[in-house]
Amino acid sequence: MRFVAVTACPTGIAHTYMAAEALEQAAQAAGHQIQVETQGSAGSTPLSIADIRAADAVIFAVDVGVQDRERFAGKPFVEATVKQAVSGSAGLIDRAKTAAEQQTSTEPAEPDPVPRPPAEPAGTGFGTRLRQWLMTGVSYVIPFVAAGGLLIALSFALGGYDITEAPPVTERFDAGSLAGWAALANQIGSISFDFLVPVLAGFIAFAMADRPAIAPGFVGGAIAVVVGAGFLGGLVAGFLAGAVVGALRRIKVPHALAGVMPVLVLPLLGSAVVGTLMFVVLGGPIASVTVGLTDWLNSLAGVNAALLGLVVGTMIAFDAGGPVNKAAYTFAVGGLSTGSETALELMAAVMAAGMVPPLALALAVTVRAKLFSPSEQESARPAWLLGASFITEGVIPFAAADPLRVLPSIMLGSATTGALSMAFGSTLRAPHGGLFVLPLVGGPLLYLLAIVIGMVVSAGAVILAKQIGRAPSGAGVGTSAVAG
Repeated sequence: MRFVAVTACPTGIAHTYMAAEALEQAAQAAGHQIQVETQGSAGSTPLSIADIRAADAVIFAVDVGVQDRERFAGKPFVEATVKQAVSGSAGLIDRAKTAAEQQTSTEPAEPDPVPRPPAEPAGTGFGTRLRQWLMTGVSYVIPFVAAGGLLIALSFALGGYDITEAPPVTERFDAGSLAGWAALANQIGSISFDFLVPVLAGFIAFAMADRPAIAPGFVGGAIAVVVGAGFLGGLVAGFLAGAVVGALRRIKVPHALAGVMPVLVLPLLGSAVVGTLMFVVLGGPIASVTVGLTDWLNSLAGVNAALLGLVVGTMIAFDAGGPVNKAAYTFAVGGLSTGSETALELMAAVMAAGMVPPLALALAVTVRAKLFSPSEQESARPAWLLGASFITEGVIPFAAADPLRVLPSIMLGSATTGALSMAFGSTLRAPHGGLFVLPLVGGPLLYLLAIVIGMVVSAGAVILAKQIGRAPSGAGVGTSAVAG
């Protein structure tokens, strides 16, 4: 059979391409053909219309909304998360084959002249779609956070923390001084941060109701900033805009009006409704909640801060890039918009905890290679770089092969690192970059120490776990692959 597939994860860095590779290998092993469109951060080459028409079925391995999903209208399809595609690609290929065979056996003599796009796949629960909408918004926010955070961190490194008091560069810019360039970097970064909430809201709405919902989402997100509702207000505005525009799209209108609905009527009515609700009804209460959350974060210190680091560190390792991991990451990224010291400490803790799992397994393989299968030993080499780059998904080959031993071990190490990072007071404005943004970390030496301790804890735990139940000799390296 011939399949086409789309893979996409929130950050578009690791899972997207790992899922594509896994699907390609599984299809080849089963004797099928497949072409994969990776909607990742590096951009994508869209599948051709000819490839889509020739395909027997479509596979969506996504954690976010699929771009231009209407291209696949009328095709049988299956849907899964990218993590399921990485760890269970063969089963996903079998599901696609079954879907294609079922459609062939029930295909009517006269095909539907206007096939419905698979916008809301059967069997996909509301919770899954809700997570995909949220992760779509987060995926578009991350570049703004990365650019703004790195520029602000760089400005502090060049000009000190009082650089925020510098006059606007439009009034005075000294190209011959380091302070002038620091002020420029700070003000560019701050403007980038101003887009966070509107972009989040706009692309949540886009994921829910397509392009007509972008304007209402951005308007709602901008109002959330104006009324002080912050990141939480942006979430509410995005979901509200998507729901409002989605409801308006279901209204049947005369054919003469259909052409202007998506470019005029839907953005106009959606923006009016969302803007009114955010200004008059929802903005104030959400702003109060946001203030309370910010005050709570700022009040954390000592044991309480370490406990928060332990919790988010555990969440980061729990499913190695899955929804629990992304929930902790989203919470940390959302805190960056407040600019509070504790929020910066939380971002540092989340990134440190996320680096630990791949680094720990790479260390464990280096120390006790014979406990691991040949394929796991091969995975250890790229795991060093993936871990250093804050790509937690680098641990997936190990976790998929031996989840009952690996997952508790990496959770233990990441929790340790998260707690230590918070206790040490390390700070970070950049939401990504791993060790490559170490010069921008507040308290870098202690931060490195927290990561190393977590690595050692996880590596030691997984080595110990893999020795439990092993035969004294002759068991081979396959024992780790059958556990769990």
